[in-house]
Amino acid sequence: MIEPVEIPYEDTTLPGYFYRVDDSGTPRPTVIMHNGFDGTAEELHFFGAMAAVERGYNVLAFDGPGMPGPRHHQGLVFRPDWENVVTPVIDFAENLPGVDTSRIALLGVSMGGILAPRAAAFEHRLAAVIAVDGLYDLGQTSVRNIDAPREEAERLLRADSAPELDAAFEQAMAHDPIARWALNHGMYVMGVDTPRAFNAAYLDYTLADGIAEKIQCPTLVCDAEEDMYFKGQPEQLYEHLTCPKTLMLFTTEEGAGAHCHPGAMRLAIARIYDWLDGTLATTRP
Repeated sequence: MIEPVEIPYEDTTLPGYFYRVDDSGTPRPTVIMHNGFDGTAEELHFFGAMAAVERGYNVLAFDGPGMPGPRHHQGLVFRPDWENVVTPVIDFAENLPGVDTSRIALLGVSMGGILAPRAAAFEHRLAAVIAVDGLYDLGQTSVRNIDAPREEAERLLRADSAPELDAAFEQAMAHDPIARWALNHGMYVMGVDTPRAFNAAYLDYTLADGIAEKIQCPTLVCDAEEDMYFKGQPEQLYEHLTCPKTLMLFTTEEGAGAHCHPGAMRLAIARIYDWLDGTLATTRP
């Protein structure tokens, strides 16, 4: 049973879908899910939502600010303080029929691998959080191609004027279609006008400075052996966690070594929900 929903958020709403195991009203564990940089709530149907229902979970999948629905229809851009997105979603979930409010988990995909842990650092009603895959600091991707120490790279990204860096971004866009797409989309979802401003915006998306350490609930950090975007960041996040934690590596041999494991999604989702089954079993009423 899948029901489109509108989740109250500030002075508007966020679009989503509520998946119910059945209409009995029996309290069940519930997974709140969201995507990342360019994914939709609809994609989550195939990335774990239906699989969760088959396991006996309700699911609330939604698009947050910066994601396709809210960005296109309402002009909402990404925000780093993702707890201010997830808190009203949990408020909404707690009033849905058949939701066991003591067993609500949050799962974030791709860029959601930093957004979901960020929310969990400040929203302590969550019984578990899952990062697919784990991220620690998006600023690392902004500065890695700038030939300067991190502090200087950040200064250049945030400066009023940095013509040489602007030219480098333009050259990358002219010669690399992947860079062109990523920078154009990044400007759109962050609500900024230049590639440099997009990369500067990424600097605010971090779990450093003690944020990761604030997470209290059990946390699953997934890792892809050949992640082309964020190699090494799942391990960084895992190392900084002080809560009950698990690092789950998916390998190339399994077909699951790429970012978010599209080559072996059935395997990945099965292992993730095995972990969640065991984790939430300890909080059964």
